Amino acid sequence: MQQTTYSFLDSVIVIAHPLLDTAAIVLTGDGVGKATVAMSENKTAIDIAADGAPMVSKIAGEIGTVTIDVQQTSASHKKLLNLYNKLKIADTLSWAQASITMRNVVDGTSHIATGVAFQKVPDKGYEKEGKQVSWVFMCADIQNLTI
Repeated sequence: MQQTTYSFLDSVIVIAHPLLDTAAIVLTGDGVGKATVAMSENKTAIDIAADGAPMVSKIAGEIGTVTIDVQQTSASHKKLLNLYNKLKIADTLSWAQASITMRNVVDGTSHIATGVAFQKVPDKGYEKEGKQVSWVFMCADIQNLTI
């Protein structure tokens, strides 16, 4: 049996947008709790005729979401909030021009999302303990790649 290992420290998330003043937002820690890629569309549908004959449909489209959970006091949260605030007042054409690249250098997986836009500002609780907030990005295209 082959043993495998995983560490988030082997992962990097890069958010790029033309409105960023300097470089892209690079998340390699800085309070990141987790990141999740979720595809929105089923790739297969099966229709059953009255006589029981199945018709299988292959469905195109690669839309989905990327959710990045960060600590509410982290530098990562501040960077994402700053980008959101810039886009909120920018022209409409800028709204979905972001891209997100996620890669794990050990297991060889990566995701490239384009046509990325913020879903909304995350919910934030004011309570006795700090929590994580979830930034959800709507993505027009997500490619699942191997390195």
